[in-house]
Amino acid sequence: MINIKVLGPGCANCRKVEEIARKVVTDLGVEAQIEKVTDYQRMMEYGLLTTPGLVINEQLLVAGRIPSEADVSSWVTNAEAKV
Repeated sequence: MINIKVLGPGCANCRKVEEIARKVVTDLGVEAQIEKVTDYQRMMEYGLLTTPGLVINEQLLVAGRIPSEADVSSWVTNAEAKV
């Protein structure tokens, strides 16, 4: 199972990143756990300086911007291949 974390305080951009992640997981039919991380201390553990952030299998893949669906799809597909 893939572990996805959306890092951010819950702003509109953070919600958009979560929406994209959920859509990609559904479209790909991948089994994934999606978690929202709003605690700043936990966000700092990933080295996140600017929100929103997206972590897949404990790797920070994007920070400070909303990734495209294509990017997230590629990252999820790569993560699934490694599971």
